[in-house]
Amino acid sequence: MKRVTLEYFAALRDEAKCTTETIETEADTLAMLYDDLAIAHGFSLPRARLRVAVNGAFSVWGRLPEDGDHIVFIPPVSGG
Repeated sequence: MKRVTLEYFAALRDEAKCTTETIETEADTLAMLYDDLAIAHGFSLPRARLRVAVNGAFSVWGRLPEDGDHIVFIPPVSGG
């Protein structure tokens, strides 16, 4: 079990009803973690439309989340 801090922006923040949360996860990859969160929070954005960053650096979806990670799911940005 790993304890990670998650940060959400834009639509994800609205759907999660929070900006950050700290959870314990058994997910083997960041992709699996997002899929679990999508079910829990009802996220409408598919993973393919997002970027993910870990501890301040862009990462790949296949990365293993580690205890203490700060994970940010970044939705597409619209200009205006």
